[in-house]
Amino acid sequence: MSSRVLLKLSGEQLGGTLGKGFDIDTANWIAGEIKRLMDNGLGVAIMIGGGNFVRGVMFESKEINNVTADNAGMLATLINATLLGDVFKYNGLDAKVLTNILCGQAADDFTNRRALHNLAKNRVLILGGGTGRPYVTTDTAAVLLALELKCDLVVKATKVDGVFDRDPQKFPDAERLASVTYARAVEDENIRVMDKTALATAENYNIPIVVCELSENKPGNILKAIQGQAGTRIG
Repeated sequence: MSSRVLLKLSGEQLGGTLGKGFDIDTANWIAGEIKRLMDNGLGVAIMIGGGNFVRGVMFESKEINNVTADNAGMLATLINATLLGDVFKYNGLDAKVLTNILCGQAADDFTNRRALHNLAKNRVLILGGGTGRPYVTTDTAAVLLALELKCDLVVKATKVDGVFDRDPQKFPDAERLASVTYARAVEDENIRVMDKTALATAENYNIPIVVCELSENKPGNILKAIQGQAGTRIG
């Protein structure tokens, strides 16, 4: 089993059943799921999205510059990171929030040394701000962070338990795939579980990805996926 994992959480997952705003009950439940990982000796870093508040693509228009729109999305991820950090601490998890955008009143700036130091102290690392640069999704940011922190595995948490040959929400007869090669994940247009740039980067550096469901209906599913008992492995 992996010893250090990078968990990619979408903002919508923090929004609870509505997928909007920040749902405290959902965040408390996620804290319990992270505690399962820590209790099993895993180091955990989290890259967080911001779609429950703002997605950069929401503001793409002639009036708003794409860089400004992406900056708004990165600020949304930092909101999630700081709130989740407090919820984790309330639940007894030692958590450290870092940011890749300059916002010293909200969180400490990300540096490689600071991140590795906190992981070495068995703290959950939560990163807001994506890469800190526009035109990069938080999926790609997650893979890049996993490489930088020498994680053994990227876990992409989704609404469905793995990768399917077709969209399972549109096609009830879609089949879950136990494993998928990098090449198929990148080339198959029916596989849209993760940004293609993120998948290509993972292939280039040979870091495996496991896609699994994060749902209160499946407690412990992230740990099961890491152990190879749930989800779909890409790589």
